[in-house]
Amino acid sequence: MRGCVRELLQGCLRSRRAYFSVDGSRCRFGCLSDSYGSSGKIRGCCPSVGTPSCSRSMASATSCAVLSEALPKDKDNLASDMLIDSFGRFHNYLRISLTERCNLRCHYCMPAEGVELTPNSQLLSHAEIVRLANLFVTSGVDKIRLTGGEPTIRKDIEDICLSLSNLKGLKTLAMTTNGIILTKKLPKLKECGVNAINISLDTLVPAKFEFMTRRKGHERVMGSMDAAIELGYNPVKINCVVMRGLNDDEICDFVEMTREKPINVRFIEFMPFDGNVWNVKKLVPYVEMLDRVRQRFKNVQRLKDHPADTAKNFIVEGHCGTVSFITSMTEHFCAGCNRLRLLADGNFKVCLFGPSEVSLRDPIRAGVDDLGLKEIIGAAVRRKKAAHAGMFDLAKTTNRPMIHIGG
Repeated sequence: MRGCVRELLQGCLRSRRAYFSVDGSRCRFGCLSDSYGSSGKIRGCCPSVGTPSCSRSMASATSCAVLSEALPKDKDNLASDMLIDSFGRFHNYLRISLTERCNLRCHYCMPAEGVELTPNSQLLSHAEIVRLANLFVTSGVDKIRLTGGEPTIRKDIEDICLSLSNLKGLKTLAMTTNGIILTKKLPKLKECGVNAINISLDTLVPAKFEFMTRRKGHERVMGSMDAAIELGYNPVKINCVVMRGLNDDEICDFVEMTREKPINVRFIEFMPFDGNVWNVKKLVPYVEMLDRVRQRFKNVQRLKDHPADTAKNFIVEGHCGTVSFITSMTEHFCAGCNRLRLLADGNFKVCLFGPSEVSLRDPIRAGVDDLGLKEIIGAAVRRKKAAHAGMFDLAKTTNRPMIHIGG
């Protein structure tokens, strides 16, 4: 701790506007805002680029590392305190749901009886999406992921992608899709700036696919995966939600896919959302999944993860692709969270599992200017909690179905 404080003091000396505080086991380092409240307390702050990882606690250490690596280095695209929460986490990743509609009916995403869809007039328009995205990007967001529902069924998807990819400062425009109609759309989407693709696929067995999604289309999804590889996407990420007794027997079959293809298979622990009948007995923990992989494959090596990664990443020696585990239930990664969500209806959500939402659509349509929108966004980000609840509490917490939130 003493070495850490010494480094922070040196930083203060280099900049008259630097400050630091030591609170228990956590060190915080930043710069003073331009204004103070009447009490003399700092009204706003932004962490300093290059902040050392300085806490005894893993949570704070991760947050410091996230800030250091995620803050924009370009002086023309400085980070805004709008994106920094009260725990020092800098959020440079925005997920935007484009629609609540989908051409599949996956068990873990949509209740069997379906969901009530928001009327089209109440969904964000192309112009509203781009306006909000621009606010985030000019404040420091450099990655946007488009989700749904199924984003490829939105009629103006190509135009939205082109507009977003032209935002100065955006480095990654990604999309998560079920792959049903991706093959014919992907060449144009790539031209429009989509440079990263995740395809949801929970089984390699066609009959099981039909049972799990309540629709046909397994062959088309596999074709979309191959089309993405041919177009040069590397890696093509495959999202697989693992459920005991349903598809957990296919874990090693998915890993085998990485032998010859540039695929990153991402095994996701089954998570509770409204209507998906979550049960802990259906959950296959990360440690169990990894153990199965190691029993089948030799020399499974851990890769170095970015502090903000949601996944624990591995490679099997001799394989072209990689394997990852998203451990939201058994080993959460909240300390390094850098993600925010904009839902199709214009609601803003700072945590996937948190029920709190704030509308950005209504202020836009009421004529609120960009500064006012930034204040609303910043206030929501600062209310973000240190971590989401445990899985049993989440199962009892009211939240929207995944189809409404966005994948």
